[in-house]
Formats: sequence, structure tokens, C-alpha cells
Amino acid sequence: MDFNYDVIVIGAGHAGNEAACASANMGSKTLLITMDMNKIGQMSCNPAVGGIAKGQIVREIDALGGQMGIVTDRSAIQFRMLNRSKGPAMWSPRSQSDRHRFIEEWIKTMSETPNLYIWQDTVTQLIFDKNTITGLKTALGVVMKAKSVVLTAGTFLGGLMHFGKNQLNGGRISEPASYGLTEQLKEIGFTSDRMKTGTPCRIDGRTIDFSKMTEQIGENDFHKFSFLEDVTRDLKQMSCHITYTNEQTHEELRKGLEFSPLYNGQIQSIGPRYCPSIETKIITFADKTAHQLFLEPEGVDSNEYYLNGFSSSLPLQTQINAIHTISGLENHN
Repeated sequence: MDFNYDVIVIGAGHAGNEAACASANMGSKTLLITMDMNKIGQMSCNPAVGGIAKGQIVREIDALGGQMGIVTDRSAIQFRMLNRSKGPAMWSPRSQSDRHRFIEEWIKTMSETPNLYIWQDTVTQLIFDKNTITGLKTALGVVMKAKSVVLTAGTFLGGLMHFGKNQLNGGRISEPASYGLTEQLKEIGFTSDRMKTGTPCRIDGRTIDFSKMTEQIGENDFHKFSFLEDVTRDLKQMSCHITYTNEQTHEELRKGLEFSPLYNGQIQSIGPRYCPSIETKIITFADKTAHQLFLEPEGVDSNEYYLNGFSSSLPLQTQINAIHTISGLENHN
């Protein structure tokens, strides 16, 4: 096989997919390397795209010929324009996607893009000629040459997951972390640090009492992400539901704070500013007796719901006990 490329992109998340498609569409022979070809564009956390500030970026990507808006529209199960109470300049498009359909649309897009090739493997080493990168080596022992290498490996580089005291190596649950690149980059002078992100539990929709919650219906007008006329939202549109934590919820969460990796020193990293964990909320906003939560569907053919607003690194049993106190989730499984 000819392992010589103009551009090699490492990592098939949102950034890697766009980089690979952009490179290939501009005429460069491009290779996208991913640890799992069945999870190209996997939505690791919330199966949604856009929102305040982020939605404008997706529209800009579309205007520049990118794919994210197209893939999002074709996999959308709810679309909302946020901030409508403010002026049009502040409006922010947000779409809930079918998690599996989102991957399928990305794979279809990749397969139809000329000059784009995909290789399933783990990159363990970058190859340099003095200060110029010339290629890479994979876990399978394959050496690949390239004029440029784009690194978009995300949470997989030395990834570590926390469940209270329990720690698991991984980029996502049940998926291995990647080692070698971070260590090599540090050796040649780069500085590395850890970023923390939290993910809420998933709820079995068959155990949710939606009658205790407020239904949030999507918008079925002309709005979408892509400006292209032939891109439409054709999937079944689904509702989200709103509920709230309460003082009993907060009390259950406080019982586990001493085991929280965020507060006992176990996590040594920088957390997100605009997406705090539920334990951070009850400490930072100690005067609040309730915090808003959103039950968001994972897909048209799925019973899974994402509990937006309840990300946590607390022990499993603490999270379960707290969730059972939330209106509508008393019978949660």
C-alpha cells in the first residue's frame, strides 16, 4: 500500500472530520486516522450541536463549505432558536441530534468525499526531520508519510475517567485512551495539562414520569443550520422535558462531596466555565434551592434520555440516590 499523503488528520471527532473534508475537498490526498471507524463523529456527551455562541460557529462552518451544519440538519430530532427574547444578533441555533444517525451521516459524507481515505488504528509516534514533521507511526507498526499532520485527538490522549474514587483509563466509557503522543510532545518541549469535562447519566425513558415535567417542543419552521436549500430536517421531531433539582437532591449530593474527585484533590485539571458539574452548582450557588435540568432524547429509536445539567464525578450510588429525588425520576433505572 502507498502510505504517502499530503495531509493526515488524527482523530475523527467534530474538528478532525471537518479538517479531513476541507483538506480533501481542496484537492489534497488526505488520510483520517481513527481508533474506531464505527464511531466517526461520535457525540461523546450531549447529542446536540450549537447553542449560545456555538451555533454561530456552525453556521460559519457551513458558509465556508464545511459539513457540520449539513450533518446536523439531516440527523436533527429537535431544533430551537435560543435567545429569542433578545435581538436577532443574539439568537443562537441549537439542534438535538439522533446520536446514531449523526454518525451515519458523517460516515456517508466521508465515503462520498474524493481524495479522502480512512484508516483504523492508534497513532503512537510523530516522525520529525529536524523541526519538520514528515509522518507518523501507528500501533500496528505502520509508518505513514505526510507533508502535514493535523492533531485532533481530544479526550483520548492519556484520558482518565472518574467515578468517585474509581478511576478508569479511557477516552470515553468502554473505549481505550491513547498513549505515546503526549509523552513525545512533552519530550520535545511542548507543555501539557489536563482539561476536565463532566458527563451526566443516561436515563431509561420507560421509567420517566413525563407528566411531572414541562414539555419543551421544538420549532418546526424554516430554521436550520445549513444555508443549502437541498438540506432538510426529515427525521421525526421529538420533545425535551424540563424538571428541577430540589433541597432533598442537594442534601443527597452533599453526602458524597468528600468522595468527589473535584474536591478531594483527585482531579488535577481545569474545569469548563459554562458547564459546571452539579456538585459545583450546589456549592457555588448555595443559596439556590433548585437547578433546572433538561431530559433530552438520544434518538428516534432509543429509550435513552440525557440528563442535561447533571454532570458529575460523584460516586455512582450518590448520583443514583440524588436522581431518585428529582420530580419525574423517582422510578429511574
